[in-house]
Amino acid sequence: MRRILLLLIILMSSMAGFAQFSDSVHYFIKYASTGSINRTNTGNSYLLNNAMGFKISKRRISLNTGASYVYGKQDTRQTNNDVSAAVDFNYNVDSVWYYWGLASYDKSFSLKINNRFQAGVGIAMDVIHRPNATLNLSEGILFENSDLFLKDTIPDIYHTFRNSFRLYYKWTVMKIIVLEGSNFLQNSLSHGDDYILKCNNSLSVKLRSWLSLTAAMTYNKLNRTDRENLLLNYGITVEKFF
Repeated sequence: MRRILLLLIILMSSMAGFAQFSDSVHYFIKYASTGSINRTNTGNSYLLNNAMGFKISKRRISLNTGASYVYGKQDTRQTNNDVSAAVDFNYNVDSVWYYWGLASYDKSFSLKINNRFQAGVGIAMDVIHRPNATLNLSEGILFENSDLFLKDTIPDIYHTFRNSFRLYYKWTVMKIIVLEGSNFLQNSLSHGDDYILKCNNSLSVKLRSWLSLTAAMTYNKLNRTDRENLLLNYGITVEKFF
């Protein structure tokens, strides 16, 4: 809980600092709500997935914040109670390269994560950067401090440094269909069999400039706990530039 409060304080203080910029500051907010409900004579299940992001950008500097919450049940058995929050900044060196910094917090019932904190820095490049197409690769080093459960019941408190590789893409077709994804591979530098795989991909159809129907796929694998989850759901996305 203290780490969540600390991360929120960092987010708010960073936003306050950026709010003092000149009129050339741009803002972007995005909210997505997806889920599924299944009820039959023999049982029922439901899954709710909510995510929000906020971005402030000015010239060479941008600040991104985001948080998500996933809750699910299968009959009376809980399957998901997962919280994630992150803040990152980018500093553009030129039109292709930029530096980035990241701090994130995770707590996941499905992946057996009691608490996980990551922070690090790196560099990224835009392989493709066009109005309708973006392909970005990034590489960096993260420090991680984790409190996990191994084999569901064995406590595991440890820290490690990780290499973090990300592939991000966004493709817009006729200004209506948007395919977007952010995929991470994070390997421990000290344990070869310790890696994290995170994939977030979505397909959206714009109904208005600010409203879209969205189908989303989220996949997470934490090799240390031998746990993974796959979420396939649909819903709406609301986004606004101002």
